[in-house]
Amino acid sequence: MSDRPRFGTINSVIAIIDYNAGNLTSVKLALEYIGVDSEITSDPERILKAQRVIFPGVGAAGSAMANLQAMGLVETVKSVVANGTPFLGICLGMQIALEASEEDGGTACIGLIPGNVKRFVPSIPVCKIPQIGWNTVQIAWPHPLFEGIDDSSEFYFVHSYYPCASSDSYVMGETAYNGVRFASAIGKANLFAVQFHPERSGRIGLRMLQNFSKWVPLC
Repeated sequence: MSDRPRFGTINSVIAIIDYNAGNLTSVKLALEYIGVDSEITSDPERILKAQRVIFPGVGAAGSAMANLQAMGLVETVKSVVANGTPFLGICLGMQIALEASEEDGGTACIGLIPGNVKRFVPSIPVCKIPQIGWNTVQIAWPHPLFEGIDDSSEFYFVHSYYPCASSDSYVMGETAYNGVRFASAIGKANLFAVQFHPERSGRIGLRMLQNFSKWVPLC
């Protein structure tokens, strides 16, 4: 049997993890727009029972990790991924899924994917830090969440730090900014994470969320 991830045929309820980060409502509204049921919750039991989980966020790594630890959600997130539940990290949710971030003087993160997060150092005058706006994503691997999305499609970014996976085998998509080519999408088994905001990326972003709502990974 092939180990290639595949799609299911029925959308399922998605738990959006609430750890006092920003942008949670935008994700829920985007899912509602495409007819996918979801709930914003910080209840570990509800998160663990969900059929799919989204880990979004806007903010700083240090405070995000402090909130996750105080709410008892670090182990919950690890268990969700270990159990094979389809899992999508967005923006800050992608960064703190890696092992460590340079933000806030250095922050230990969850470590779902080997790698770290670095700060953009201004090097090109026309590139403002943070990166705010549209940029292209070059597809490095034909992952099911890119189904129906053209290579070099544009997505919406807001970030001052960028992800660096420890191996190219985790890199699903790449983006160039400020003289740096970084992993804007990473994946491993039932985990997929993106630096951009699909919920703010128009039709293309909605297509990615719809793909996630049907994705059945073969772990």
